[in-house]
Amino acid sequence: MDKVTFVGAGPGDPELLTIKGKKAIDGADLIIYTGSLVNPEVLRDSQAEIVDSAGLTLEEVIEKIKGARGKKIVRVHTGDPSMYGAIREQIDLLEDLGFECEVIPGVSSVFAGAASLKSEFTLPGISQTLILTRIEGRTPVPEKESLEKLAQARASMAIFLSVGRIKEVQQKLLEAYPPGTPVAVVYKASWPEEEIYRGTLKDLAKTVEDNNITRTALIYVGDFLGSSYERSKLYDAAFSHGYRSGSK
Repeated sequence: MDKVTFVGAGPGDPELLTIKGKKAIDGADLIIYTGSLVNPEVLRDSQAEIVDSAGLTLEEVIEKIKGARGKKIVRVHTGDPSMYGAIREQIDLLEDLGFECEVIPGVSSVFAGAASLKSEFTLPGISQTLILTRIEGRTPVPEKESLEKLAQARASMAIFLSVGRIKEVQQKLLEAYPPGTPVAVVYKASWPEEEIYRGTLKDLAKTVEDNNITRTALIYVGDFLGSSYERSKLYDAAFSHGYRSGSK
């Protein structure tokens, strides 16, 4: 059966590509990649025919794949394909055409950004929930998932694809989070040109605008970025579990 392998290229740093993803890319005959987002260094060792899909429609991508039947075909997406990767529509069409589809996960920019911030989304006593979302744009967001409604949980939040509408993001977040809530903006996480900006929610829009950040950035919001938290029970000397006896 003809097969297409979808590979998550990671956030940008080619060393964050998974071993399995690297093997698929290096063994491909045809690679179709999102050139507007994927670091081309990820493809540097490949001898495949390489097609940039940035200027192609969905139907044109499918035609390219159909024309490569019998070859090893790899579709490369930025970050992890399951997060804003638009893979479902491709897989449905390809499976209707008789292609087998495989998905190899990648490191999402949300975790690369957190690594650069040296932050933990799930701090004891602070937050045990992470919300990944975006503000509505040309792609609508269900009303029940509007930013201001999600913000009511006051959980750790990472906002994709929204820095270009930063004033609106700030306004919606302020409906639930206090103005002094810690925030961070990470531009091009893990790339050589990565930039990090920290501050509070009341200054979020000004920080972004002053630094001319208009795209390719993640917005982080929540008290997980602050200095207060409780120590984990897992490593508490008093805490007993299946591998260690404590006083409790």
